[in-house]
Amino acid sequence: MADERVVVDPITRIEGHLRIEAEVKDKTIQKAYSSGTAVRGIELIVRDRDPRDLWAYTQRICGVCTSVHALASVRAVEDALGIRIPHNAHLIRSIMDATVIVHDHVVHFYHLHSMDWVDVLAAAGADPNEAARIAQSYSRWPKSTAGYFKDIQDKIKKLVDSGQLGIFATGYWGHPAYKLPPEVNLIMVAHYLEALDWQKEIVRIHTIFGGRNPHPNYVVGGVPWPIDPNMDNALNTSRLTEVDRQIDMALEFVEQVYLPDVLTLAKYYRDWTFGGGLKNYLAYGDFSPTSIYDVDSYRFPRGVVLDFNLNEVHDVDPRDLAQIQEFVDHSWYTYDGKPGGIGKHPWEGETTIAYEGPKTFATLNVEGKYSWVKSPRWMEKPMEVGPLARLIVGYAKKNDRIREAVDRALKEIGVDITWMHSAIGRTLARAIDASLVAHFAREDMDQLFANIRSGNLATFDNSKWDPKTWPKEAKGVGWAEVPRGALGHWVIVKDGKVERFQAVVPTTWNASPRDHKDNVGAYEASLVGAPLEDPARPVEIIRIIHSFDPCMACAVHLTDLTDQRQYDVFLDM
Repeated sequence: MADERVVVDPITRIEGHLRIEAEVKDKTIQKAYSSGTAVRGIELIVRDRDPRDLWAYTQRICGVCTSVHALASVRAVEDALGIRIPHNAHLIRSIMDATVIVHDHVVHFYHLHSMDWVDVLAAAGADPNEAARIAQSYSRWPKSTAGYFKDIQDKIKKLVDSGQLGIFATGYWGHPAYKLPPEVNLIMVAHYLEALDWQKEIVRIHTIFGGRNPHPNYVVGGVPWPIDPNMDNALNTSRLTEVDRQIDMALEFVEQVYLPDVLTLAKYYRDWTFGGGLKNYLAYGDFSPTSIYDVDSYRFPRGVVLDFNLNEVHDVDPRDLAQIQEFVDHSWYTYDGKPGGIGKHPWEGETTIAYEGPKTFATLNVEGKYSWVKSPRWMEKPMEVGPLARLIVGYAKKNDRIREAVDRALKEIGVDITWMHSAIGRTLARAIDASLVAHFAREDMDQLFANIRSGNLATFDNSKWDPKTWPKEAKGVGWAEVPRGALGHWVIVKDGKVERFQAVVPTTWNASPRDHKDNVGAYEASLVGAPLEDPARPVEIIRIIHSFDPCMACAVHLTDLTDQRQYDVFLDM
């Protein structure tokens, strides 16, 4: 069979616009190319802005990741200005980060990714009694009854009989890559519908702590709400009690529905060991119970693991100009007027648009530039970031909590840690990650209550709010572990304004095109060697890419083309 180029554009059920091209021979992917097809210009938009407003602009990079860019930005500005926030503010921010991680992981699995493994139409032929027996065997979820599953099945049959499948209209149902028995398909579809209702509740935590969702408010120096148990316009007893309740509800759903479902899925797909990719993992670390600067206390440790070598963990320093750099050899940008060959640390980075591709194309020009995503590298090595990277780094650093959670899951499936290096392993890692983070939120909320009981109500430090207290020039970095992995914002403040800003986001790491050494990024590496049974129904490509939970709006972003001073390059397009 001759080589064939398979194009999937757009990849659906993700945030943003992603094109994947794969070279296929004998039903196996030989090479793959990842292209972000919209440009991000937030770095240009925030120039000369007040750094205290940076969080509000950068948070609009994405509506799915909601608060995480605000978190990284306020941390970057506070780092630059030497601000140390009150402990209560740190705890509240950590709970908000945990909220978006748990919410995102659940929504990603059920509504964006599960349909890559679950055959919805097959659920119509399930036995509801057997579905109830299976569900009750691995969970104490009270809805797992034969009557409940019969009601869900009736809804599915009604859709099938009508010929109008609604939200399930586009899928590769009946594809030979699907392995679940009808009853497990029915369970997963039922929980898909339940998760739609559940996800509306957990975001109340953001509306309480941040005033709204999806873009809650932040403030340099702490959080915008005071704590006063008896005051209406504050974080009072009623509001804090509701946050406490939502954390418990999140824990219950993750541990009784989400994690058991993914473990069950993993057992059936245990032999589908494709989609591993790079074997290089990076995590900045996060979720300290005390301070973002107390790196040794991180519940998700910091580090780099190379080639899946769990016996050695390398240090990561976001401030080291030689460690984290972005390359543009195959991206539609230039550095210092040159097309490539130069790596720039984000403090020295630039966003100079240089589109040279056609308006439309049949296939990518992969020998030249083919993506709006840059190529971040650690010590000039490509990295995977995300929940799997967090767990691998923590496992290698012998973090007891992470090791216990991972080993328990692997024992239930009957595999070892190397099995995690796969698309289904990455999907399981996300569920384990959600369980861990939900417990972090529970612990941080308990500590917040303890602080309040002791009389500590501080949530904001205004000692350096006035620009007169700032140095003439300062630079800072803010990092966070967020749903899709290691997020970093770098800022330089000069004369009270943002002089330079760069964000290196998780999807930039994972979706990056080839670099100056022709090294592929995580998406491209993960597809090589994977089967492709039917090029017209490329479910294998979809399930591998979805396992990363792509957020292309963070890696690339639409810009305002009306500013001719900055965007002349587009005028002839």
